[in-house]
Amino acid sequence: MNTENKAKAKATAKNIQGKAQEILSKVTGDPKDKAKGKEKQAEAQAQHAKENVKEQAKDKA
Repeated sequence: MNTENKAKAKATAKNIQGKAQEILSKVTGDPKDKAKGKEKQAEAQAQHAKENVKEQAKDKA
């Protein structure tokens, strides 16, 4: 697996963790879990965007 794929897989895993944590917050009623879950999802989205930009730059070069 190349570096870009590893980074995307890591971002996807973080996104899944965030979604799970957000769902858990609905069960526990803890707003901190919801916020942390949304934060993880946002970080994952940023990582995906970064990798997409890298791929586009690599394709143009």
